[in-house]
Amino acid sequence: MYGHQAEKNGGKTRFQPAKTSDLWRVLAVYFPQTSADDADFRFHLTSYLLRFFSSPQAQSFVDQVKEDDGVFILPLDFQHFRKVCQIDEFYTALDEKPKDALMCMSAAVHKVFFTKDDPMVDGAKINIRLHNYQESLIALKNLKAAYIGRLVSVRGTVTKASTVRPLVMQMSFSCAKCGTTITCHFPDGKFSPPSKCEMQACKSRNFNPIRSTAQPIDFQKIRIQEMLKSEHHEEGRVPRTVECELTEDLVDACIPGDVVTVSGLIRVINNYMDIGGGKSKGKNQALYYLYLEAVSVTNSKSQSVPDDMQHSNTNARSEEHLDLYSFSPRDLEFIVKFSEEHGSDLFRQVLQSICPSIYGHELVKAGITLSLFSGVRKHSMDQNKVPVRGDIHIIVVGDPGLGKSQLLQAAASVSPRGIYVCGNATTNAGLTVAVVKDHMTGDYAFEAGAMVIADRGVCCIDEFDKMSAEHQSLLEAMEQQCVSVAKAGLVASLSARTSVLAAANPVGGHYNRAKTVNENLKMNAALLSRFDLVFILLDKPDELLDKKLSDHIMSLHTGNGQQSPSAKRLCTESRDIRDVNMNVKSGSLVARLRLDPKKDNDFVPLPGPLLRKYIAYAKTYVFPRMTKPAAEILQKFYLRLRDHNTSADGTPITARQLESLVRLAEARARVDLREEISTQDALDVVEIMKESLYDKYVDENGLVDFGRSGGMSQQKEAKRFLSALNKQSELQQKDCFSISELYSLADRISLRVPDIDTFVDNLNSVGYLLKKGPKTYQVLSSSYSRSQSSRPR
Repeated sequence: MYGHQAEKNGGKTRFQPAKTSDLWRVLAVYFPQTSADDADFRFHLTSYLLRFFSSPQAQSFVDQVKEDDGVFILPLDFQHFRKVCQIDEFYTALDEKPKDALMCMSAAVHKVFFTKDDPMVDGAKINIRLHNYQESLIALKNLKAAYIGRLVSVRGTVTKASTVRPLVMQMSFSCAKCGTTITCHFPDGKFSPPSKCEMQACKSRNFNPIRSTAQPIDFQKIRIQEMLKSEHHEEGRVPRTVECELTEDLVDACIPGDVVTVSGLIRVINNYMDIGGGKSKGKNQALYYLYLEAVSVTNSKSQSVPDDMQHSNTNARSEEHLDLYSFSPRDLEFIVKFSEEHGSDLFRQVLQSICPSIYGHELVKAGITLSLFSGVRKHSMDQNKVPVRGDIHIIVVGDPGLGKSQLLQAAASVSPRGIYVCGNATTNAGLTVAVVKDHMTGDYAFEAGAMVIADRGVCCIDEFDKMSAEHQSLLEAMEQQCVSVAKAGLVASLSARTSVLAAANPVGGHYNRAKTVNENLKMNAALLSRFDLVFILLDKPDELLDKKLSDHIMSLHTGNGQQSPSAKRLCTESRDIRDVNMNVKSGSLVARLRLDPKKDNDFVPLPGPLLRKYIAYAKTYVFPRMTKPAAEILQKFYLRLRDHNTSADGTPITARQLESLVRLAEARARVDLREEISTQDALDVVEIMKESLYDKYVDENGLVDFGRSGGMSQQKEAKRFLSALNKQSELQQKDCFSISELYSLADRISLRVPDIDTFVDNLNSVGYLLKKGPKTYQVLSSSYSRSQSSRPR
């Protein structure tokens, strides 16, 4: 077998050690502090591996050796290697002494690869990068003392990556007394100079390092956090992390936010900088820390297709979605049968499985479903152009107690990569990127926030109205799909291709139709325009709806949530949707998405893990294309919107709304695993968008006003009040007025507003008035104010 003598032992092949005269010369490169001993198991194991790699069957492995910046690498697929190689001693050593086993393999490949030349010419080494070692994959919670020295594989999200620094592995020292040169090796990167001179007559303890003889390698530290959606994750505790050390060709293999699988050796270190209050006290402590010495790093992005090939090869994997799941044949069989069984009813089946405990809100659930599937990210052939985002952003505004937070938590739980954060306990750095200082090296490094960790996933932000100070940090992340940071001398841009699902309560507790969306939320118009869909939920008394809702809640609390007919059907009477006169029949989509209490008595929601895999499959393999009939429907709807939006005030209808329609249509086709967008997809999207726009622009009388998305309400009264204020400023030759003077002016002109204090605050937030002090405001639009500001000082 393999062209060499072998003996059969119990049905398995055992190789006889090869007698190679210069084998120890090669082993000395990888085990420099070991003396030659033919009885050493490493010598025998290297001999077995040398015979295998010298055989014709193993030539394909040797051919994979490649050079990268002077470092020779052999990427080795363990599953493929195990089918070809039957050396039992290697697998035993890999389990018990993995570092020695990998070094012996490196020595064997070294001997075969450099067989034509002298293998000791330049002291080159071959690094084995063992990947696809499924048997060693464990959860982070199982990394305990029993695994010290073992080879394991962990999967998680990179939350921190340090800068690349040189690590000296070997250096010579000269004796300060006699000048003798002593070479020291630092196998684990621990600096250990000679203790005394090797000369018998000298025995000096003072040495000078010869820095020109130092042999450094690249070194980087990363921190991996367990994936929040992993089946090993435990609710209610801080996610576990582990430090990993990358060397040579492995450095810069990942950035914060990437999902990686790291195979490596579990090592320990006495981190005395943290223990005992200082070096002198902590040095003698027996407490050690676990870390991972990486052997290979598999980044999910390395399994994706190039950006420019995404549309030409739609069956290939996309860089748009990471390989969170390895789809087994059983998973693929389920996806095929599920899509064939439900056919055109797929959208309703997926939608009703997202949050079955919430009653009604079909269109809101439809928007969240489309956001989970997202549109297709467009890449231009010109690298200088910014890609067009495919992620769909949604904000749900409404009265308390309508289930907004539960909808967001359900969306985060079924997303292949979802993060749920609460706005009142979130900072700028926690949302985007933080720069932290490493206490061991003193370097500054990036630590990923929620938007970066949720890259190519969903970031659900609850209590969005409680975090007004952090709104500005989301502007770039939501449109440009990246987070730029310039702190502590570090300037970088990290990917944040994330769909944002936000929930907010209006100011004052209840939504006021007499005010605009901006006034209800106290939100910047620039941020509000980045949301593709804005849903407004109102708690209106409705006898039929309230009875069915109470039955649903009581069935959940009495333990009959799965058997009760009330729990199996949603609201049969949706709230009244007024026609916006856009020739789109309202209610048709809601009727199709609603469960029929007669036909759907046996409806069973799709379990979360299966729904997660279905979404991951759709985002990985399905890239819908726009058809001409669907494009015409979207274009007509957009032009009708432009015709209705004639007001100069408020947020205008721009091309951003047209792009939102395209993204929603692509997501609608993705739900059904279709490669083309149909006319029905376009009609469904138009109806969802129409409902969102109706909520956004309707006033307290039920009439649609397209100038109400931004700016302020009661525009006529505001203009009349400001005109009178400007005349008063000219007469009195001043531009600052107290609140009492504003009250008297409002009474004099008979201002028709419900609350003068709120009215003045709105003028201040819009920018017509500037608060100069306690109960004092400056008029910015008066001619006297402008003349004072232009006067030379």
